[in-house]
Amino acid sequence: MTARTLAAGRTHAVVHSPVGPLTLVAAGSVLAGLYMASGRHPPSQETLGDDTGTADAPLREAARQLGEYFAGRRTEFDLPLALEGTLFQRRVWDALRQIPYGETISYGELARRIGRPTAVRAVGLANGRNPIGIVVPCHRVVGSDGSLTGYGGGLERKQFLLGFERHVKAGLHHRG
Repeated sequence: MTARTLAAGRTHAVVHSPVGPLTLVAAGSVLAGLYMASGRHPPSQETLGDDTGTADAPLREAARQLGEYFAGRRTEFDLPLALEGTLFQRRVWDALRQIPYGETISYGELARRIGRPTAVRAVGLANGRNPIGIVVPCHRVVGSDGSLTGYGGGLERKQFLLGFERHVKAGLHHRG
């Protein structure tokens, strides 16, 4: 499949966030990508499709939900997603979506959750290839000792996101 074929039917928008510009990519009616500026695995420009701003419904809805997330009013995303990857990668990404807001697990625990306890390194690689950051919360995976390791968006962003979620979660408990 060529980049031009992949870009057919795709659109994108860049939205601002506390972690810098985020590039949202839609494939038809679903969100297919969320990339941070200077991320480790950026998409090629050819695969982004046309820049439509947030005129397209999936991009507009993703931008709205991200705004609520960063305002501390949303702890779960409700977006139709197109996670394009191998079967193993999709299993890892599905498991990431089960990690509760404001919590972390280790790469080893993630490997156990998908039934592949010895595949810690492969789980880490799949985690790093997550095409829809934040929404599919790969930032919630840490080293076995709790250290912040291996985040495609940069460790400063990972630290920010985890601290932000812990702060919001603590506030929700105090209100509730």
